[in-house]
Amino acid sequence: MRYFRRLFFLTALGILLGAGMVRAGMEWELDLEGGAAFLGSADVQSPNTETATRFSLSDDLDPETQAYFRARFGFTVNERHTVSFLFAPLAFNSTGTLDFPVHFEETLFPQGTRVDALYQFNSYRATYRYNFVRTDKTVFGLGGTVKVRDAVIRLRGDGMSAANTDVGVVPLINIYLKRHFTEDTGFTIEADALAAPAGRAEDVLIAFFARIHPRVTLKAGYRFLEGGADVDDVYNFSWIHYASAGLIFHF
Repeated sequence: MRYFRRLFFLTALGILLGAGMVRAGMEWELDLEGGAAFLGSADVQSPNTETATRFSLSDDLDPETQAYFRARFGFTVNERHTVSFLFAPLAFNSTGTLDFPVHFEETLFPQGTRVDALYQFNSYRATYRYNFVRTDKTVFGLGGTVKVRDAVIRLRGDGMSAANTDVGVVPLINIYLKRHFTEDTGFTIEADALAAPAGRAEDVLIAFFARIHPRVTLKAGYRFLEGGADVDDVYNFSWIHYASAGLIFHF
């Protein structure tokens, strides 16, 4: 994971330095978001074979509500070309006593075992979007996102421990809609999403915003993260709900 973080940082730095040469019409933005995250569902099986047990981290165990934080930094050139970089860590802890034996990652956790589970899904993304519509009332854009996924599913209990880890790069389609009610208020819909035969991913925010200062905008709304993979190594599908609020700083 350290390699991917360095690669992500160097790529971001190179683009930012190159973009620094383009002075005319550049707008910078820092988007800080946080709130509460709820694990609506999380069904896992590892490996995805008949020898392993499919179970739920949300139904068979008791997941904790988690505080979350994410940060996005980016710029827009000539009101059309938007480049941004996202840091979005996320982890859930679930605990409980197994009502049935669970065979996970070649380890058998017998029925009645008290277990602690970790469900981690950190995300690092770089996005380019072209804003096709840019009026006083509406902004609409489409683009692409490169996502680095750092995922961990881990079970511990009765002196045993087993984990499935996955670091990978995923391409996504980026969609953005901003609609003003007044000059300083309105709503936004933002999404990174893509579906394929082996899995899917959607990260969607629906939020209202209000400009509270010439350089500061307040936003609040609902975000959900849904998707997963059905491959030989793992079956993993989840739905995560967010109560979201944040501040956007304009430069």
